[in-house]
Amino acid sequence: MEYTRRFTEKLSVEQMKIELLHTAYGNGHTFLAKLDPRTLFLWYAFFGIVPWFLHETRILLGMLGFMIVTTVIARVSPLIIFILCLGLLGQGGYLLVISLFFGGDFSAMLPLLKLTAKLSVISLASITVFCSMNPDKLSNGLLKIGVPGQVSFSIAYGYRMLPTLLEEYHHVFQSFRLRGKAPEKRGILYWRTIYYFIQIAMRSFYPLLLSTAKRARTTVEALETKGSKYGFNHTKVKELKLASLRMQGMDYGFLIGSAIYVASLFIIF
Repeated sequence: MEYTRRFTEKLSVEQMKIELLHTAYGNGHTFLAKLDPRTLFLWYAFFGIVPWFLHETRILLGMLGFMIVTTVIARVSPLIIFILCLGLLGQGGYLLVISLFFGGDFSAMLPLLKLTAKLSVISLASITVFCSMNPDKLSNGLLKIGVPGQVSFSIAYGYRMLPTLLEEYHHVFQSFRLRGKAPEKRGILYWRTIYYFIQIAMRSFYPLLLSTAKRARTTVEALETKGSKYGFNHTKVKELKLASLRMQGMDYGFLIGSAIYVASLFIIF
C-alpha cells in the first residue's frame, strides 16, 4: 500500500507540472547543458537518423548503452523515462499480438526487438538533447542555425506554456467533474466509470483550445507592441542576442569522443 500511495503521488497533475518545469529549467548544471546548442543538434542529427539504417544488433545495443549513459548524465526525469518505457512496450507489444494473430510465431520477436532498440536509441537521444536545453537556449540555437525567428520563438513559447496548459486542463477537467454526475453503478471491469472519464477528458479539450487561442492572441499583440517583428528580422539584434553562443573545446571533445565510440562499434562488430 505504501508503494501504491507513492506511485499515485508521482502521477498527480501537480507532480507532473513540477517534473516538466524541472526538465525545462532544472538541468542547467549538467555537462550536456553547458554545451553549445549547435553541438547538441549535430549530435542528435546523427543518433536520430543513422539508427534507422543499421541492422546489426550488437551495434544497436552498443548505441543503446551509450544513450543510457548520456541520459543518466543529463539527469532526465524518471517520469519521462517511465512514459517512454510504456510507449516502447506498447509499440512492440501490439505489433507482436498482430503478428501472432495473422499466423506468425515467436520468431517475429527478434525483428521487433531490433525495432525497439532503434526506437529506444532515437527516443533517448531526443530526451537527452531537449532535456539539456532550456527554452531560451533552444530558441537561440535554432536561430543560430538559420531557423526563422518566428519559428524558433514559437517552439520556445510552446515549451514554456506546456506546464501552464497542463494545469489549466486539469482545472477544466475538475470543473466538469464537479458539474457532472458519476455513474452510480461502475459496471463490469469499471467500464461505466472509464467511459465517463473518457467523455470528460474529451470535452475538456474544447475550453482549453479556446483559452489557448485567446492567450496566444494576447501574446502576439504584446510582442508586436514591443517590436518583436523588427527584432526577428534585424541582423544586429540577432548578433547581440546570439553573442554568447560559442563552440569551445568541450564541444569538440564531446563530438570527437562520440565519433570515436561509434567508429569503434563498427570496427569491433
